[in-house]
Amino acid sequence: MQTLPPSAVFAALDSSPSGLPDAEAASRTARFGANELPRAARRAPWRQLAAQFTDLFAVVLIVASAITFLAWGLQHPRDMGTLQLAIAILGVVLLNAVIGFVQEYSAERTAETLQAMVPHACHVLRAGERREVPVRDLVPGDVMLLEAGDAVPADCRLVEAYDLSVNNAALTGESDAVGRTAEAVAPGPVLQARNFVFMGTDVVVGSAKAVVCATGGATEFGRIFRLAAAAPRQRTPLQRQVAVMARRVAVAALATGAVLFAVRLPTGQSLVSSFVFALGVMVALVPEGLPATLSVSLAVGVRRMARRHALVKKLLAVEALGSTTIVCTDKTGTLTQAEMTVVQVWAAGVTHTVSGVGYVPEGEVSGAGQVRGLLRAAALCCDARLVPPSGRRGWRVLGDTTEGALLVAAAKAGLDVPSDSATAPRTATYPFDPVRKMMSVVCAEPGGKGHRAYVKGAPQELLGRCADIDWQGSRRTLTGEMRAAVTTAIDGLAAQGLRMLGVAARTVSGPRPAQDEAESGLTLLGFVGMLDPPRPEVSAAVAACRSAGIRIAMVTGDHPLTAEAVARRVGIVRGSRPTVVTGSRLDAMDDEELGRLLASSGELLLCRVSPEHKMRVVTAFQRRGEVVAVTGDGANDAPALKHADIGVAMGASGTDVAREAAVMVLLDDSFASIAVAVRLGRSVYQNIRKFLVYLFSHNVAELVPILAATFVGFPLVPISAVQILAIDLGSDVLPALALGTEPPEPDVMERPPRSRDERLFSTDVVRRFLFLGTIQALGVCAVFFWRVNSAGIPYSAFTADNPVYREAITMTQAGIVVSQFFNALAVRTERQSILRAGLFSNPALLAAGLLGIGFMTAISYAPALQAVFHTAPLSAADWALLVCLGLLLLIAEETRKWWLRRREPAAGEGAHR
Repeated sequence: MQTLPPSAVFAALDSSPSGLPDAEAASRTARFGANELPRAARRAPWRQLAAQFTDLFAVVLIVASAITFLAWGLQHPRDMGTLQLAIAILGVVLLNAVIGFVQEYSAERTAETLQAMVPHACHVLRAGERREVPVRDLVPGDVMLLEAGDAVPADCRLVEAYDLSVNNAALTGESDAVGRTAEAVAPGPVLQARNFVFMGTDVVVGSAKAVVCATGGATEFGRIFRLAAAAPRQRTPLQRQVAVMARRVAVAALATGAVLFAVRLPTGQSLVSSFVFALGVMVALVPEGLPATLSVSLAVGVRRMARRHALVKKLLAVEALGSTTIVCTDKTGTLTQAEMTVVQVWAAGVTHTVSGVGYVPEGEVSGAGQVRGLLRAAALCCDARLVPPSGRRGWRVLGDTTEGALLVAAAKAGLDVPSDSATAPRTATYPFDPVRKMMSVVCAEPGGKGHRAYVKGAPQELLGRCADIDWQGSRRTLTGEMRAAVTTAIDGLAAQGLRMLGVAARTVSGPRPAQDEAESGLTLLGFVGMLDPPRPEVSAAVAACRSAGIRIAMVTGDHPLTAEAVARRVGIVRGSRPTVVTGSRLDAMDDEELGRLLASSGELLLCRVSPEHKMRVVTAFQRRGEVVAVTGDGANDAPALKHADIGVAMGASGTDVAREAAVMVLLDDSFASIAVAVRLGRSVYQNIRKFLVYLFSHNVAELVPILAATFVGFPLVPISAVQILAIDLGSDVLPALALGTEPPEPDVMERPPRSRDERLFSTDVVRRFLFLGTIQALGVCAVFFWRVNSAGIPYSAFTADNPVYREAITMTQAGIVVSQFFNALAVRTERQSILRAGLFSNPALLAAGLLGIGFMTAISYAPALQAVFHTAPLSAADWALLVCLGLLLLIAEETRKWWLRRREPAAGEGAHR
């Protein structure tokens, strides 16, 4: 295929320059299938369930259960309590396996659904018409139109190429862009053919027309993909940190079990019974449900972000979002609506206003007759296409939004752009590139009047290539004085926040002149001023980020005056003298000087910057210890998106390359979604800490009574190992999961970002669960010994069958369960009163807590469960006493929060500053 001239490629692939007819495209879809890479084989559900039993903690519990079964077999006489303990341990394993399986299975389906929300489309010619089709609908023979920033979705043979360079890093590992040609090349390996582009690569500069040769798994990338599909998925740092923490806690539980074993032996208990008890307590203290609870909390955060138009591709992003300290944001599309609208046209010293907003071609141009020539030239120099409404979609643009604005302005001036394009067919194109900062086309003029070049580009660059100016139908030489006047007019419009674009033309020697001829000696026709209106929701989002202590720096390729005008509209700039740095000034700075500039806390605008500048700024911020989120939409933003802590790509207007490089995709392209994602990211981290406090505080309440009984010489335990496991099964897991769904606290965006070095198991977490656990422990110790002492007999006279003792251990277990219900309410907020948050605002938590109390009630009253747990019925007065102890815990925690709010009233104010 690479040896054929471009004209022969169509016949070889049974296609044509106008593309495939619709019927043929449908036929080939049925023949070749969807243009998708083969999906990795999904594990069968039963295999996913079986994998849950290979987790470290599951293995530990299974071994513990096996040892307990063995101990029961060795006992003479056999103690049914030992058998019950073994069964209870297996119950814990089974419960956590089911939770893990359900979460994993649900997460896979959720990820597939969310990924489907990201648009993946390409531009093709079908039946002679340019169309936007889903990438999966491409078939061999389709004629594709490629532009800078596009990801190549299939293997294609080029038939037209204009200054085309592609990045083949996905295939070859070489990151340097390589030039492509449409001409025939010598035979050789297809991967080395310079007239081919391949799936998985991306267009760096230029544009092209290509015919699809292979799709899906038949592509070169598909072959490599099959080899890499089985690579294991890496765990995130947060997951690794939690796993390390859980292992350390497991070691502590093992040590506790050893201590209890050593303490019980001297009390006259048998070796087997002492070992079984210590083993049961040790197993109960292992946080076996923690990894599953963590995953559920993260998954809930991801789903919440998706509902707010932020698609998180990696769990790492959820973790990092909570500690973001600076956002480097684009302007166009992120802060603004990405619907460029021409509002003013300057020609021959006169400014003409244009009414109407967006892509709807409704409005008027004042003095339209004087600017039709300018707008016709601008429209002919456009590759975009204006698409009328269809279905639920309104007027939209296929292609560059700036070109869309020009097409709309031309229509408002009364021009029939499709008709003009047909009567003045294009014969040559010199695509836009960031060095020249302009684009030019050559068209055959109607009536055989020769050929003219039409050029549009950055005002100053274009002005430098103009020799004269069109002045009301006549041509005037651009003198120095005239150039100064034109520059003053440009700056005046740019100061209003308008994006300026110059338009020029000239007659050329033929249909395909040299680029230098087409873009020099031009006649300036005038300038158009465009405005991309700020999104209405952005100002509030910017204010929220300021309150959260997050700095916002605008990084844009636009004119400084335009950038500052938009920044002031949305609240990024509020002072009179922001720091404005251009790309040329950045080039003159060394790293030390740049570091000093970024260290200042002033308002920062980086304008006229290149992708290399953006990458350098991100690196400099990170070197200062900042956690950086960066937005981008173009292929040239990919390096900065990958290097940032949080790369944020645009889902609607962004390129495929940018979306692949980012870890978060904004489905609505709005900056407001970043602020929402930061808020939700912070709440996820808070929720993880909340259920850590919840889980570990009751461990304190279980251990302290055992140690207290040993210290005072009581021969029996205040709570048995089976009872502890029942608490794990009945009142721990479900409330912990419900805490993971807790909505963000109102003041979460009024606190400064957390340090990236802050550990999950921090001093604050330990201090809080010790505070709550101690209160619970004191309460259950009090009710246990109160009930024991009510018997009026010495401690040494108590036996396991004593009815008072059975009531006492029932009080201990019920006391922990009831206090955990109130504990769950207490830990829902860190500083805010639960009364302000709303006692009933998390119904799942209330339901889980009441379910645990219901299970405890059954243990107390059901004869079958009484036999298993050696419990006794409690009176209404007993339950009232336990509820009072739970309320005491809640009151103590509310008092602590009140004191914290009073002691740190300026915490939120500091973030505002």
